[in-house]
Amino acid sequence: MEVQTLILGAGAAGLFCAAHCGPGALLVDHAAAAGEKIRISGGGRCNFTNIGTTPAQFISANRHFAKSALSRYTARDFLALVEARGIGWHEKTLGQLFCDRSAKDIVAMLLDMVAANGADLWLRTETGDIGHDGERFRVVLRRQGQSTIVRARHLVVATGGKSIPKMGATGLAYQIAEQFGHEVTQTRPALVPLTVTDASLAGLAGVALPVRARAERGPAFDEAMLFTHRGLSGPAILQVSSYWREGEEIEIDLLPGRDLGARLRAARKASGKRQVATVLGEHLPNRLAEHLAGALGLSGTIADQSDAAIDAITAALSAWRLRPAASEGYRTAEVTLGGVDTDGLSSTTMMSRTVDGLYFIGECVDVTGWLGGYNFQWAWSSAHAAGRAIAARLT
Repeated sequence: MEVQTLILGAGAAGLFCAAHCGPGALLVDHAAAAGEKIRISGGGRCNFTNIGTTPAQFISANRHFAKSALSRYTARDFLALVEARGIGWHEKTLGQLFCDRSAKDIVAMLLDMVAANGADLWLRTETGDIGHDGERFRVVLRRQGQSTIVRARHLVVATGGKSIPKMGATGLAYQIAEQFGHEVTQTRPALVPLTVTDASLAGLAGVALPVRARAERGPAFDEAMLFTHRGLSGPAILQVSSYWREGEEIEIDLLPGRDLGARLRAARKASGKRQVATVLGEHLPNRLAEHLAGALGLSGTIADQSDAAIDAITAALSAWRLRPAASEGYRTAEVTLGGVDTDGLSSTTMMSRTVDGLYFIGECVDVTGWLGGYNFQWAWSSAHAAGRAIAARLT
């Protein structure tokens, strides 16, 4: 079987590439339905982009690589597509855009675009041996108990990373990259909850609050944190996880933007007979206030606390330090950090610099966005860059 373009992976990047790559495309995926990760994202409403997307929200060994694709297909471009389709949307915090109704609306839009481009879609299809004869790629596909050899001028790898293996995620993209001589940077789970060994924190499970969190090597994130039975989660911790490394501490400001010292001094003056933990409970969730009072050895009334003691309490709660034991791994990670080394790819077309017609797009590339729609935007932008480049080669 001969095709112009074979795209492996019918997720966000693969679907969008198949919609733009010109005639003669075949899109394949092992799953029973296309766009499954889109469907479950954002609580079923798909945080399909972030209106504030810039290259600054992406992590890569080459921080400049994503600039070209992101500038040529922007968040506003994708939003215009959504609006033209008539899909209702709304903005949550920090520029995050969600579907009003369902993530299935995005999947349906993409499938219609794929069909309009004349691309075929094969589901429940496994990828076997891949080779290249100097002119075309030769790929064995297994479908409905039969093997088909597909010869393609272009091969697009859009199989994602290792995150959420229960949905079939594998390291296939990295194997293909290495087969064709590409380097793969170290991969690790990202946007993932962190675990702790301090058993006393388990009693805080379910407690949530706004914080400012940072890892030793990353920026600070002002978002919510959630205590779990295993450790810490919530948007702030998921963001920090992309920068945290084993053995390092994270620092958490439990009262960002609030002058706790002034409030404690005011409480000392107005109602000095109250217990310190009680006063802290006015500014923090009660269970957390009680835990911190015990952990910091705070006893007695607020009147018993000197200015120096109040300063020490304020300092401890504005820079609460924890050393996580590990992350929860790929099982719950939203994305994979690292991937196909960008040094081997064109930033304008996403094509291999050494193997003509070989493209890597989306999550499998060493470009990882923050939480909040950025990784979907990278999927759209990188897929658009590759798709348009392939279409130009066919004219």
